[in-house]
Amino acid sequence: MIAAMDTIIKKSAPVAALAAIIVVAASGPAHAMHIADGILPAGWAALWWIAAVPFIAWGAKALDTASASSAQKPFVGLVGSAIFVISCMPIPIPVTGSCSHPCATGLAALLIGPRLTVAVASVALALQALFLAHGGITTFGANVVSMGIAGGFTGYLAFTVSRRVGLSLTVSAFMAGLLSDWATYATTSFELATALSGDGPFTAMFTAIITAFAPTQIPLGVMEGIMTSVAYRFIMERRPELAEAPARMEQRI
Repeated sequence: MIAAMDTIIKKSAPVAALAAIIVVAASGPAHAMHIADGILPAGWAALWWIAAVPFIAWGAKALDTASASSAQKPFVGLVGSAIFVISCMPIPIPVTGSCSHPCATGLAALLIGPRLTVAVASVALALQALFLAHGGITTFGANVVSMGIAGGFTGYLAFTVSRRVGLSLTVSAFMAGLLSDWATYATTSFELATALSGDGPFTAMFTAIITAFAPTQIPLGVMEGIMTSVAYRFIMERRPELAEAPARMEQRI
């Protein structure tokens, strides 16, 4: 497991370093992505860590298996780097303590499966928290749950169901990107609302937070759906054997 994680980190580290240089060199105020440290009370932050750890371990086991294949290992590293770069495009959201941004976990789930998506998304989130001050260490579990778990599994399920009901590859991939993005932000809104509602009604807090995300996240979700559809179709036209990769990876574990 350690060796597999090390492989992904080594492949993602140059991207992280480049992104860090760009962020530091850029002028203007910085905005934290994901849920930042200090937003969630300690108890809630710990709860989301507990929820995330089993999935991270499950994904790491899948990563070990993928790393045993010389053909799969670089591809998984490439997908992890793509998640890192694509999710480094924040649109600040006032009040919520977070940002809207594309996630790419829907596309990742189509290419490497949801379990490996959790693993590589966890690495991307860790690098962003450590080197770019995006997200946080205490809130790492909450961010993994929303982006890696909710986003990855929702995208994979949306694609699978869409294909089974007869939708085209293009439309199915669009649904994967769209719903994985929206699931990420619905989960983030839930995490924030449960922690911050206090003695007030949860529904009111959840509605306020998800409404704050809506003006940017609704169109951003549509854009991510289009990006996922175009990218997935492009890859499948040139490397059709990758269409079966997620199923093969899931079956081998």
